[in-house]
Parts: sequence; structure tokens; C-alpha cells
Amino acid sequence: MTTLASNILENHTPTGREEAWRFTPLKRLAGLHDGSATPDDRKSLAINGATATGVSFTRGTITAASPSEDAIVNRIRNHTSEGAILAIDKNTVVSEPIFLNRTTWGLDSAELSRVQIRLGEHAKATVILENTGDTHLAEDLEMVLAPGSDLTFISLQEWESKSVYAATHNAIIDRDASLKTITVTVGGDLVRLLPKVEFIGSGASADLQGVYFATAGQFFEHRMHVDHAVPHAKSNVNYKGALAGDKAHTVWIGDVYIRAAAEGTDTYELNRNLILTDGARADSVPNLEIETGEIVGAGHASTTGRFDDEQLFYLMSRGIQESDARRLVVRGFFNEVISLIGNEEIQERLMARIDNELEKAGK
Repeated sequence: MTTLASNILENHTPTGREEAWRFTPLKRLAGLHDGSATPDDRKSLAINGATATGVSFTRGTITAASPSEDAIVNRIRNHTSEGAILAIDKNTVVSEPIFLNRTTWGLDSAELSRVQIRLGEHAKATVILENTGDTHLAEDLEMVLAPGSDLTFISLQEWESKSVYAATHNAIIDRDASLKTITVTVGGDLVRLLPKVEFIGSGASADLQGVYFATAGQFFEHRMHVDHAVPHAKSNVNYKGALAGDKAHTVWIGDVYIRAAAEGTDTYELNRNLILTDGARADSVPNLEIETGEIVGAGHASTTGRFDDEQLFYLMSRGIQESDARRLVVRGFFNEVISLIGNEEIQERLMARIDNELEKAGK
């Protein structure tokens, strides 16, 4: 193997001492990181329904839009050049969401998946990726936005209790293009998601919204990186998490890099965590690296706290039972992001899942 990706793969298997892996329980990754997983030639991703005019969903050779330093991504790319390709032609405006769904295959082997979503110039679409069932899945997903295009990407991790999902969702955004992502993680044994943004054209923007709810024994890691490499791009990151149950553990890392050439950058990142029970742990690390002072603004904030007893008391003083009051507070905490999905059926399904997890946690 002589490619850069191959060399990274050969020379580096994560040990847990690296910054990128220091929080991740490697023993629970089902061998996705070190090659010990048994790969199966699965093709679990499918489009739900007929494609609209100007939209195609095919399987073929994928040329990576961006190199990667992630060990799992490079393992996937060395395993296969084939993957699922969703393409929206230039000037195509898709009025209804495009649904991508999983067929799960069990836990005796692993899927190494490649996915690429391509938007032509001035195309506009909403894509909803629904992950369900029990599986071991490593995924290299790229979103390539041509100048003037507009993508809303909604990623729903509604896995069952034994799933292991390690994925990079990398967006390469060209001039005057816009990306909005909504990431929801409410299921799985271990979920490690790396949302990334690479600005390659000025005037581009990215809005990254997310929620996660971990219960007893679950580990959810969301580690994002926004690379402001060009002038006059804008990014906003807003992730909210809640934890309930013994050894529930979440990790949120927000890295924003403003390069010297990225004058006129406007960026902000926020992470808030709500700990509902003893025995749960939330790690939150926002980072800003700025190489130019010629920016519009750059900031970050992180909060982690217990349940708000004043809110609880207010609701209970009006005759609401404690369990219902807790559920209402948690719903309100998540609603800011979940309401952005814009699909009532999905929103209620997610809230029902959260209610069920709260009930199991005794809260």
C-alpha cells in the first residue's frame, strides 16, 4: 500500500493515548478501529420511495472529496472504493425530503460503508438518514456542496441497545453554499460521530444542530471540526445533551479552526448538558484556534449542570406529578433543536423515545 491513506492506516492504529481517541472506550468499538472486525459485503443503505426528477441514487466508485486522518475512515477507504451515491443535479429544487433508510444485518460481522451526497450548483434538498436496528457499522459519509447549493441533512441515530456506530460526516462547502445539519442520537451501545465542515469558497455557511440522550451504560461521542480556510464564511454549532443512569457517558468536542486567510469569519459554538442522575458523566471541550484578528466574531460556551429544581417545583406547584414535570422539562430542553426537523411524525417519535428512556431510568 502506497497511498497516503494506506500509510496512515498502516502506521497508526488508535491506542487511546491520542487526543482524538482519549475519551473513546476502544474495547467497545467492536474492532472497527483496529481491523479485528470481520467485514461483510453489506449494502444496508437504500432510498425510501421513488427519486424525484433531477435526483439519482446509485452505487458506484467514490472518489474521496477530501483526505482524512481518521483511522476508521482510512480503514474503510482501503477496504472498498464502492459506495452509495446520492446526486442532486444543478438547479434542482427538491420540495419533499429524501429519506435514506438502513437494513440492519446483525452483530456477527461489520459493515464498512461509504456514502457520498453531491449537490450541483444552486441545487436545494433535504436528506433524512434514519439509522435503526442492531448493527456494527463504520461509515465514511461525505457531503459535497457546489457553489450556491443548499442542503439540510438530518441524521437520526435511533439504534437498538447493542449497536456500535463509528462515522465521519464530512461536508465540503463551496462558494455561497449553505449547509444545515440536525444530528439526533438516542440509541446504541456506542456511537462515535465526527461531524466536519471544510469551507472551500467564500460566502458559505454551516449551521450544525444536535441533541443526544444517553442512559445507563451508553457511550455517545460527538467530536466536530469546523475548518475556516477561506474568507467570509459563517458557522454556528449548537449541541444539547442529557444523561440518566449509571455510567451513562457523553463526550462533546468542538474544534473551530480559523486560518490566517479566513478574514471576515463569523463563528460561534455552544454545548449544554443536563445530568439527570448520579453516576452519569458528561465531558465537554470547546476549542477555538484563531490565526487572524480580521474576523466578525468568534466565541464558544459550554455548560453542564443538574436538573433545575426551580423549574420542577414550579410545575409541581401547579398540580403536575413529579414524573410528568421532569418529562416536560426534558422535552423543553430538547425541543429547540428537535423542532427544527420540521416533520411532526419524526419529532413525536423522537420525543416518545426520549420519554421511554426517561421512564426506564426512573425519571
